[in-house]
Amino acid sequence: MYNTVLNLHSYWAFLVIVVLVIAVVNALIKSAGAKEYSAKDFRISLFTLIISHIQLLIGIVLYFVSPRFQLWGELGGGVMGNSLARLYLVEHPFVNIIAIALITIGYSKHKKKLTSKGKLKTIAIFYTIALVLLLSRIPWSTWF
Repeated sequence: MYNTVLNLHSYWAFLVIVVLVIAVVNALIKSAGAKEYSAKDFRISLFTLIISHIQLLIGIVLYFVSPRFQLWGELGGGVMGNSLARLYLVEHPFVNIIAIALITIGYSKHKKKLTSKGKLKTIAIFYTIALVLLLSRIPWSTWF
């Protein structure tokens, strides 16, 4: 089960990053070009929100079925002293939860804006910060 969930989490991460990049680039280009917010923009931001939440759920399952989770008991407070264990057990989950929370906040806030500029700017800001956070905590050495 662990390997299946790990593979799903890894491949789904590619989808999350691609869709998040599309949402960010779309919002930045339309915002800079003073273009109107459309139904397509709404669908892109909503799809990004949905797949990122699915990734979060897969990640939570992976966290608890992972053999690394047992390191909490074995290392105790030593998890913070082991950089690899800290990345997998603390930094990666914590920062990615923050990133997905930012996507959720950005999506919620953009719906309340009345102008196209406000909607696109909100998506651009929150989704860009989330993208940077996600990219900063991916374990690149094991991903490729």
